Amino acid sequence: MARQRPTAPWVAALAGPHDTPSQTLVLEELRAAILSGRVRPGAPIPVDDVAARFSLSSIPVREALKTLVAEGLVAHQVRGAYVVARLTREELAELYVVRASLEHAAITAAVARATPADVGTAATALRELEAATARGGSADHHRWSRRFHLALLAPCQMHRLLRMLEGAWNVTEPGRPMSHASPEATAALAADHVGMLDAFAARDAAALVELTDVHYRRLQQIVADLPADP
Repeated sequence: MARQRPTAPWVAALAGPHDTPSQTLVLEELRAAILSGRVRPGAPIPVDDVAARFSLSSIPVREALKTLVAEGLVAHQVRGAYVVARLTREELAELYVVRASLEHAAITAAVARATPADVGTAATALRELEAATARGGSADHHRWSRRFHLALLAPCQMHRLLRMLEGAWNVTEPGRPMSHASPEATAALAADHVGMLDAFAARDAAALVELTDVHYRRLQQIVADLPADP
């Protein structure tokens, strides 16, 4: 009798059948596992194991995976297997261009509409980002960097643009590219964030645009220095 293959630890950590099983829950849990880095780029997604974890058939799991394929987080291989998507260095660079363009488009409106509460939210996100950087955890750093950037842009009220930005950010997230930054580059990125918050608080849209452009040039250099292999 063949020995049963053990369930991957990240699958076992998904919300189980004590929650109401549904395709939506499967989708949310798989997306969260990928974005958090618990399952890494290139890792297989065992459909049957995920279905068993939620006490569902494989059909809703496959439908959830199709959504993640459309989002760019999962790849569907020729023989039907699903894996977490892996990006080449060139693909990452392209996505950072997209992110920079979307942020640039939202900045002026965000600064014009920002309230003192919005400034406070961004300041809190920056403190959490600085604490995460000091701890050295790449997952926390990426999560709080994202929250800080989005806190600066949220007041723009351009909801479709922000959804597009979140989608582009999601695709760059699983590989944690900024975890490869040198200590010097990390310090420069941190200084950019402080300047960006200061410009946001001062309602200086021109300065924030300039600092954001500088910031993304640094990000692009970090991506350019990554290995060519995905």
